[in-house]
This record gives sequence, C-alpha cells and structure tokens, in this order.
Amino acid sequence: MKLRITVLAASLLFGSAALAQTPAVTATGAAAPSQGNARVEQHIKELHNQLKITSAEEQQWDAVAQTMRDNAQQIDQLITKRESRDTMTALDDLDSYAQITQANSDGVKKLAAVFAPLYNAMSDDQKRTADKVFAASHERHAAHKKSKAAPAPAPSQG
Repeated sequence: MKLRITVLAASLLFGSAALAQTPAVTATGAAAPSQGNARVEQHIKELHNQLKITSAEEQQWDAVAQTMRDNAQQIDQLITKRESRDTMTALDDLDSYAQITQANSDGVKKLAAVFAPLYNAMSDDQKRTADKVFAASHERHAAHKKSKAAPAPAPSQG
C-alpha cells in the first residue's frame, strides 16, 4: 500500500496519474472503468479544465492525456505483478521497486516530451496557470513528505 501511495504521489507531482486499473468486465461483457481508471480520467478532465485547453490545442492535449493513461497503465501493471507474488526475496523486492521507479521516471520524460509543444503553444495566461498547477502539486508533495518525516512527539512524562 505504501508503494501505491508513493507512486501515486510521485506521478501526480508531474501531472501524471498512476494506478489505472485493468477494466473490469460487466455482466453485459463490456469493459467497465475501474476506480483507478476513473482517477486517471478525473485528473485528465481537471487538468483540461484548469488549463483551459482550446479547440486549437485539443490535438496536442489528446497526446498528453493518452501519455498519462499509458504511463498509469504501465505502472499499474508493474504494481500488480509485484503484488501478485506470494513471496519475494530482498533482491526481488529491490528489483521490483526499481522497475516501478524507472517506469515512473520514463513516464515523466514521455509526459514532458508531449507536454512541451502544448505548453509552448499556450497563451501566457494558460502558461501561468500551468505553472501554478504544477507548482501546487509540487508543494503538496513536499508538504506530505515533510509531514511524514516529522518525528513523532515524545510522550510526556509527568
């Protein structure tokens, strides 16, 4: 669970959403989006609205959104593989974590590559908004990390 939270926090830091789930199949045989998939789609929708993507920018935005989906799916597959193992040696554990971390890093690079043309085509107002959205995500991640690192208060003696 800690790994899922870490990966999600790291992914959200860079505007990517992690932990998309393989769609469940409904009684009708159609694929139903899972909760993780819904989170990815919600994040994409929120970013689209926050950045005020115009119709002229939709094609570039679609590439960004698809990269976010692909990144989330790849990380989820690695997490599912990790969690499906009954036992792991310390080396297996480290290797699995390295794969997830590497996939996250590679995903951020892919996202940056497709986001750059969109960002460069944005109006100055949109760029300022994007800068604020990404900075706020970074600040939330840093605050969360700081709160986890704070030592627990010592029990009072009395």
